[in-house]
Amino acid sequence: MKGIVSVCCFVSLLLLASAEEEDKEVLTSILRDRSHIEETLRLASEEPSGDYTAALQKLRKIYHSSIKPMEQAYKYNELRQHEISDGEIMSKPMVLFLGPWSVGKSSMINYLLGLQDTPYQLYTGAEPTTSEFTVIMHGEKIRSIEGIVMAADSSRSFSPLEKFGQNFLEKLVGIEMPHKLLERVTFVDTPGIIENRKQQERGYPFNDVCQWFIDRADLIFVVFDPTKLDVGMELEMLFRQLKGRESQIRIILNKADSLATQDLMRVYGALFWSLAPLINVTEPPRVYVSSFWPYDYAPDTSRELFKREEISLLEDLNQVIENRLENKIAFIRQHGIRVRIHGLLVDRYVQTFKDKMSFFSDPELVFQEIVDDPDKFYIFKSILAKTNVSKFDLPNRDAYRDFFGINPVSSFKQLSSQCSYMGGCLLDKIERAITNELPGLLSSISSGKNPTLSSCEATGCGEKPKNRYRRH
Repeated sequence: MKGIVSVCCFVSLLLLASAEEEDKEVLTSILRDRSHIEETLRLASEEPSGDYTAALQKLRKIYHSSIKPMEQAYKYNELRQHEISDGEIMSKPMVLFLGPWSVGKSSMINYLLGLQDTPYQLYTGAEPTTSEFTVIMHGEKIRSIEGIVMAADSSRSFSPLEKFGQNFLEKLVGIEMPHKLLERVTFVDTPGIIENRKQQERGYPFNDVCQWFIDRADLIFVVFDPTKLDVGMELEMLFRQLKGRESQIRIILNKADSLATQDLMRVYGALFWSLAPLINVTEPPRVYVSSFWPYDYAPDTSRELFKREEISLLEDLNQVIENRLENKIAFIRQHGIRVRIHGLLVDRYVQTFKDKMSFFSDPELVFQEIVDDPDKFYIFKSILAKTNVSKFDLPNRDAYRDFFGINPVSSFKQLSSQCSYMGGCLLDKIERAITNELPGLLSSISSGKNPTLSSCEATGCGEKPKNRYRRH
């Protein structure tokens, strides 16, 4: 009897093993060919190890020597809440995935990185599955990193996320893995938007966190499912946060092979109709229609169209990767322009305050009048008249009421006194960086000349020592 049972068990194991082999063969037959991903993104090409290191180091030096001193002197970070760290300057391009729940954001990342059916694939499902902000980045070995560790590491660009509190850091996860694509780009997967959920239920300021990632993203994929195109309050809020970033936005109509061609055309039109009130730009964002997951397209669908759309998206991604250094230089220059305008405005507020003050004046009342009605004292108009500042770059007047509510005007010096014999003037240095140094670095990259740092630029050996005994 025992022998019969043993034989039956053995036969069952053989049948089970055979069934598993057949399942693997069927799965392999329906998996989509991924060779075009490596070809389009040129993952097989070897980049020099120190490809852009020298240029980034030069950019870092320009920022620290010419822009950051004015940023700190006039507390720009308290106006914009955006402090640039070394980790952000040296970081790779960031691709951000946004959209409603269960639209295929995590599946798309799994497909691009080839993680399907590996122990490290992002979890996917028909229900809301991603509750964390997941950062997928390059590392020497595969490992996961807790949010509190990522925020504590100053060499990364995520340390400013500490300001959103411990509840958020518990919802932040990093995944490191050795991958050719991740050597050039970092992916960020976000929790899906659930319209019937309030921000308070998440336990952290969801929209504020999204804004932080939006401000730093080089490419933003907003993913939709053709069977779920409802636009609610949370999605409207998200698109309001994307204002000004339209050039980085790409709309993904995912799972397109789940519909017949005629139905897909109707859904495409409905998508534009739903998003038109939310995107007020002359040229709408590019829309990619395909099915971004590792399995083959459904039969009797426009597979050739979907394949071309997929390659077009990959070329778009590749363009961002190849332009990463130019984008970084342009970003730092734009930041420098904003810091310069802020410094000029604070200088004008200080000068107006000194001109209005008399021996019998009440300092608080005098400055309150200036802050409440800056146009009466031509503060903003004088900046436009005397400097090469565009009126479109001027910040909101109301922001300075809050700014000076925290920072007394008496705590700031005028620009004319922000000079030293050894270090020069803050205004001269930032203007030189904006008009000469950063455009020069950008042109050297565009012309194919990879800039190199001299030993003194790298170590600072040629800088004159600061005069510690000179009064500033």
